Amino acid sequence: MMRIFALGALLWAGTVQADVAVKSITSPGGLSAWVLEEPAIPFTALNLMFSGGAALDPPDKRGAAFLMTGLLEEGAGDLDSQAFAAEIEALSASFSFDVSDDTLSISVRFLTENRTETLALLKTALTQPRFDPDAIERVRQQVLSILATKAQDPTDTAQRVWTEQAFGDHAYGTSYQGTESSITALTRADLLAAHQNLLVRDTLSISAVGDITAEDLGPILDDLLGDLPAGSALETAPLQLDIPTGLTVVDMPTPQSVAIFGHAGIDRNHPDFFAAFILNTILGGQGIESRLTAEVREKRGLTYGISTVLISKDQANVMLGQVASANDRINAAIEVIRDEWRKLARDGVTAEELQAAQTYLTGAYPLRFDGNSQISRILVGMQRIGLGLDYINTRNAKINAVTLSEINRVAAQLLKPEALNFVVAGQPTGLKEE
Repeated sequence: MMRIFALGALLWAGTVQADVAVKSITSPGGLSAWVLEEPAIPFTALNLMFSGGAALDPPDKRGAAFLMTGLLEEGAGDLDSQAFAAEIEALSASFSFDVSDDTLSISVRFLTENRTETLALLKTALTQPRFDPDAIERVRQQVLSILATKAQDPTDTAQRVWTEQAFGDHAYGTSYQGTESSITALTRADLLAAHQNLLVRDTLSISAVGDITAEDLGPILDDLLGDLPAGSALETAPLQLDIPTGLTVVDMPTPQSVAIFGHAGIDRNHPDFFAAFILNTILGGQGIESRLTAEVREKRGLTYGISTVLISKDQANVMLGQVASANDRINAAIEVIRDEWRKLARDGVTAEELQAAQTYLTGAYPLRFDGNSQISRILVGMQRIGLGLDYINTRNAKINAVTLSEINRVAAQLLKPEALNFVVAGQPTGLKEE
C-alpha cells in the first residue's frame, strides 16, 4: 500500500501545473459529486463531507457528534469492533472519520480490485452502526483522556478561553470534543440522535480521485448512500460575532506562557479575501519570513515560533494568532505584536513584500496536490464552500491579480489593533489584565 501511495504522489506532483480536468456528475438518484479520473494506478480516494457538524449538538450534549463519529468504525451490522477492523485490514483499505464544528468528513482509500467489498463495508458503517455498550464506554474513556490532557496544556487552555470569550453561548464557544460532564452524561440514544441529524444526503459534498470513471461513480454513490435519509440536517444557529478586546490571564504553573490573540476576520466568499489571504501571509503566515517572525523571533529572540491564520466557519470568521514565550518575556512579545499590527494597518505592505508573498503562494500551491487522497480532500472542501470546478486552475491567477493599492486598502480595513483580544495561559510577569 505504501508503494501505491508514493507512486500516486509522484504522478500528481506536477499535474496541477497543467489543466486539471475535474468533472461534475449527478447520479441517477440525484447525488452531486466531483470526480478526477486517474487510471494509472488501481487505487481510488473517495471523500464524503456532511455539512452541519458538531455545532448541531444540543447545548447540554456537546461532544455527541465527536463521540458518535469515533464509534463509526467500532463495529457495524454483524461485525463487532474487532471483526470490523480485521475486515478493513483484509481489504487493504483505509477508513477515516472526522468531525469539526461545521462538518463530518469521511475519507476512504481502496484498491480497484476490492472496490465493491470496501464500499459495502463502508455502507454498513454509515447505515448500521452498532454503538455497542462496550465500544461506547471504551471510546468515551479515550475522549475523557483527551480532555484531561488538554486541560493541562497551556495552548489548549488559552484557545478554550479565547473561543469562550469570542463566541459566547454559541456552540463555537465550547470544544466540539465536549466537556468532561457532557461526555460522561451522553447515552446511546444521544449518539443515535447525532447520527440521524448529521448523516443525511442533502448536506453531502462528494469527491473521488483515481481509478474510477464518471460513468461508474453515479450508480456506486446511489448504492452507497441511497439508504441514508434524504432530509437536510438541522441548521447551525446564527451567530452575531462580538469579540471582547483586551487581555486575560489564565494562571497555569508552566515555565512559559502561551498567548492566543485575534479579532474578527473575513468571509471566504468576500471579494477582498485573496488580498486578506496574502496580507495574513505577510503578517504571520507560514512559508516565508513574516513580519511577526522577523520582529518577535529573529530580531528579539522572544519565541521559537509565531503565526497567524484566517479561520472561516459557517457562522463566524476570525483572524487568529498564537505565540509562546518565557513567562518574563511574553509581555514584550505582546507589545511587539500590537506594534506590528498597528504599523501594517497604518502603512500597509511594500511592493517587495507583496511580490515575495505572491511568488511563494503560487509556487507552493502545486505541492499541496501530492496524491489522490490529498486531491480528493481538497476537491470535496472546494465543492462544499462553493468554489467552481476551475478553481484549481484559476487560483494562482487570483493571487497574482491582487495589487499593492488593493492589499493596503484591505490592511487598513481588516487589521484592527484596538480590537485585538489576547488570552495568555501561564504565569506571565509584568502583564495586567485589561
